[in-house]
Amino acid sequence: MVLIAGVDEVGRGPLAGPVMAAAVILDALRPIDGLADSKLLSSKKREVLCKLIKSNCIAWSIGSASVEEIDRLNIHHATLLAMQRAIDGLSVKPEHIQVDGQFLPKVKYPMESVVGGDRLIPVISAASIVAKVTRDSQMVEYDTLYPVYGFAKHKGYGTEQHLSALAKFGATPIHRRSFAPVGKIMGLVQI
Repeated sequence: MVLIAGVDEVGRGPLAGPVMAAAVILDALRPIDGLADSKLLSSKKREVLCKLIKSNCIAWSIGSASVEEIDRLNIHHATLLAMQRAIDGLSVKPEHIQVDGQFLPKVKYPMESVVGGDRLIPVISAASIVAKVTRDSQMVEYDTLYPVYGFAKHKGYGTEQHLSALAKFGATPIHRRSFAPVGKIMGLVQI
């Protein structure tokens, strides 16, 4: 059996919080029903599947890139860094890696990119679910620190509620200053 790690990220688009990636190596002897792109699942279903993935897989790992890294490197490079960290964090080393999307992180393993892989390949779907549940949980924690922004609801995405709170209260330390809506409010970007 070839040990294949699936890798996916979550959090490229939000105005706040880290970008996260997960790497998962599933156990062929312990299949998990219902794996799908995390965006197509309810939050309750994602949480149930995340627990099943973690308890039945061979290995899993989370990698993230901070808001500061996003602002310094740009979101593309920060995403690849989060993926690299997730892969490097695996307790069992994969023989092959399948990454959702078209860009690959710099790691010393045979890899392939699969556009739409989170919908097509179960091991990438598993990584998608673990990454999403982990990041959403962190955004809920941030909501307790900064309750006026609604992070528990929108997870940092640029919703009307979030943009309104940004305009009224300004940016928090977890806001991405390099993203135009935040930069405009902070006077860092010319309108």
